[in-house]
Amino acid sequence: MTITAERKAELITEHGRQEGDTGSPEVQVSILTERINNLTDHFKTHAKDNHSRRGLLMMVNKRRSLLDFLKKEDADRYTALIAKLGLRK
Repeated sequence: MTITAERKAELITEHGRQEGDTGSPEVQVSILTERINNLTDHFKTHAKDNHSRRGLLMMVNKRRSLLDFLKKEDADRYTALIAKLGLRK
């Protein structure tokens, strides 16, 4: 359900705006998307895990808030990020 430190480092280098950038919305959204995808797979086998489902909903809401902020601040970065992550099909 959780992501490894190596995968998190890959996401930071891939989506970061500069070296060691962990606070930009792009990095935060990419990490949340990875965690959301892992939890979605988890629920395919554990359908009644309601405690984790609450955490999933909180992550989805946090990602939505970050995406709304990014769209308001810089629409070009927003469209590039959702295209890169495959969101908003």
